Amino acid sequence: MEKKIVYFEERGERNTEETLKLAKGRALELGIKHVVVASTSGETGKRAIEVFSGTGINVVVVTHQAGYKQENKLEMKEEYRKFIEERAKLVISSDLFTGVPKLVTQKYGGYSPFNLIADTLRLFSEGMKVCVEIAVMAADAGAIPVDEEVIAIAGTAKGADTAVVLKPANVHRFFDIDIREIIAIPREK
Repeated sequence: MEKKIVYFEERGERNTEETLKLAKGRALELGIKHVVVASTSGETGKRAIEVFSGTGINVVVVTHQAGYKQENKLEMKEEYRKFIEERAKLVISSDLFTGVPKLVTQKYGGYSPFNLIADTLRLFSEGMKVCVEIAVMAADAGAIPVDEEVIAIAGTAKGADTAVVLKPANVHRFFDIDIREIIAIPREK
């Protein structure tokens, strides 16, 4: 099989629209029924719902826990949260790689296996690390199946610049994750 990978010259939110459209096209080609999208503010999640509207594809928006930057506060804007919850699934979960592992490293020093995995995925892009992370978070929440391919979409800091086809896994079977295709990724990490 021969397929095209789109490489963005620059990373970041400027690639959001194209990343979403490429992911939609590939999902329709492969008959993929589930797409998982990282969204901190909710803006990328809202846009993903709009792009995938009418396809019948289950859109799952994943954001990290309250208290990430400010105690008792989600970073997701309330208007985006309402929009997402009315039209898709929203998963709010602790970050797989930067939750407890980061806390332990900060308190006791050293380097955890989670840091090693996260940094290895970042060799591809920040978005690649987040794609894997949100797939596990969504699978653990029961929002996506682990026995079929899904598309994961994420980015660097804001927006989306990375999309992959993968077969997800729950956290206790993390190494069963199978990244099958890169749809789009920035050339610089």
